[in-house]
Amino acid sequence: MGALLGRKALVCGGSEGIGLASAQALAALGAEVTLLARREAPLLAALTELPVGNGQNHQTITADVLALDRVLPVIADTGFDILINNSAGPAGGALLGASDDQLLDVFRQHVLGNQQLVRAIVPGMQSRQWGRIVNIISTSVKEPIAMLGVSNTIRGAVASWAKTLAGELAADGITVNNVLPGYTRTQRLEQILKERAAATGKSEESIATTMLATVPAARFAEAKEVAHAVAFLCQPQSGYITGINLPVDGGRTKSL
Repeated sequence: MGALLGRKALVCGGSEGIGLASAQALAALGAEVTLLARREAPLLAALTELPVGNGQNHQTITADVLALDRVLPVIADTGFDILINNSAGPAGGALLGASDDQLLDVFRQHVLGNQQLVRAIVPGMQSRQWGRIVNIISTSVKEPIAMLGVSNTIRGAVASWAKTLAGELAADGITVNNVLPGYTRTQRLEQILKERAAATGKSEESIATTMLATVPAARFAEAKEVAHAVAFLCQPQSGYITGINLPVDGGRTKSL
């Protein structure tokens, strides 16, 4: 306990799901957390769910990752030591049917949004010679997922972006890693089940059963289980781990 006392963390997509669970895990380790998301009401509700046993003053920033210009000066001045990049996944569908605009919008959201945040936050990390950047992506980085064509494409770009950044920042005491959630009980999973049910005419229960048949652990993950991996990578003891993809998927991905 207290491994992150005195550290400040910015958690994107922090109002629900894996983002909120990650924020809770970091706060439990003593970090002072700022939650960033698009909608103010869910953010304020999430704020009440963060541990404050170490007297932290947790905060929120209401902003869309596609329109960060207004808040970037505030983010740069806050002195964040930890950045959790986490943004909602795009709609499903075959890659061939994706429009140029759809691909560009998702690239802006996931790659350019991450890049803008890093440009704002990393100079402060470099001045302190300490920092942790964790990107919550997807197991599609290792094995593409059927009917998630745009997601597979852009998530892969994020992983390569992160690997490049890890090499550039390692000598500054800054680590950059990716956590790859498998099937996790979140709003995103509900979205995927609904989309596949609509596309196939099958029930959501049937689709969930088919999905679980590919998971050796035979269950969906809970958001807090993914959050434990995020928190592990943010601790001081993880300072020699950088540039990795860490699946949290119950053994589903077959690649090493």
